[in-house]
Amino acid sequence: MPSPDPSASPRSGASFELLALPLLPALLSHACWLCQNHSEAEDLVQETISKSLRAFDSFEPGTNFKAWVFRVLRNTFLTSRTGIAASRTVFLEDHPDLLETTSDSTTPEDHLIRLDNQAAVHSALDQLQPALREVLLLCDVEELRYKEIAAILDVPIGTVMSRISRARRALQQLLQSQFRESL
Repeated sequence: MPSPDPSASPRSGASFELLALPLLPALLSHACWLCQNHSEAEDLVQETISKSLRAFDSFEPGTNFKAWVFRVLRNTFLTSRTGIAASRTVFLEDHPDLLETTSDSTTPEDHLIRLDNQAAVHSALDQLQPALREVLLLCDVEELRYKEIAAILDVPIGTVMSRISRARRALQQLLQSQFRESL
């Protein structure tokens, strides 16, 4: 398949492909957090891409495509399920990518510590209120700016800032309590 032409018109499918394909891993990751189920997350991303392609003529060139498509993802999630309030446990075994070692020089102990730390963070994130978890993931994982998050969530920027602050404080407290319990 020939690669898309970057000079294609902003309304063309090739342009959509250039913008959307690099975001698929991030969309899937965020969808996994929202759905708490990998196959449901894949369906959500597929529906998001389909809706985004159909609505691509409403996207304004020069604006942030990532924020636009993340808003489509969130709205699709909220309208297709009971919403972000539904939560289930996520098992690390269901995410083999998290179990891979990052370096040949890591010892089994390093690997175990890394997995334990990841499990602690995942557990703490799962315990956050859905609104706090979502804003934290958009900010710290997806690295979106406050203004972009406000547009995605359709809330004032002050609300975004307040939620991020509360989410970070709650996450810190949860991790500290998990650490104390493990001693």
